Amino acid sequence: MQKIEPFTYGNFYHVYNRGINGCNIFRENENYAYFLKLYHQHASSIADTYAWVLMPNHFHFLVRVKEEAEIESANPDRVQNSVRVGTPSQQMSKIFNAYAQAFNKRFQRHGGLFERPFQRKRVQTIAYLRELVLYIHNNPIHHGFCDHILDYPWSSYLTMVCVKPTRLNRNDVIGWFDDQANFKYMHDQKVEIEKIENWLEL
Repeated sequence: MQKIEPFTYGNFYHVYNRGINGCNIFRENENYAYFLKLYHQHASSIADTYAWVLMPNHFHFLVRVKEEAEIESANPDRVQNSVRVGTPSQQMSKIFNAYAQAFNKRFQRHGGLFERPFQRKRVQTIAYLRELVLYIHNNPIHHGFCDHILDYPWSSYLTMVCVKPTRLNRNDVIGWFDDQANFKYMHDQKVEIEKIENWLEL
């Protein structure tokens, strides 16, 4: 049986998964938007988000699971909008289960949509965080969906390089690259995804 790393409070994680047997989990723009809506609805109570990308058949998120005291203070009695807030793993699972149900109904399909269990890998160094951000944002280029990150709408990169209010922890991410100019410069360099994957042990 595959050993899955547990979530621990106060730590960073790379959360990722793909469609079962590599099937597409997003077919229309509305699918991407609905998944993000569910993500913010269920994940924001237990985690801060730093980077993300949604691809047709998989996704990646960089999150920090909040300290238990943070969750308790933001969710008295662990209840949010009359819905009980579960453990980090339970909250993530709510996203995938709710989305799979809606996706199956929309496309008249049955059965599982995501591989189980969803993957999570603890991140412990700033160097790892930087490489993971580059890896996440460059995924669309690596898979041939665009030639430049600015051309792909379903990632956090566009939010990172604008000034609009955001739920992302944008200032922290920019700080890992020293400033926004270096953040953009590093993203404009040729990123060797395979080398990063090996370094990140993905």
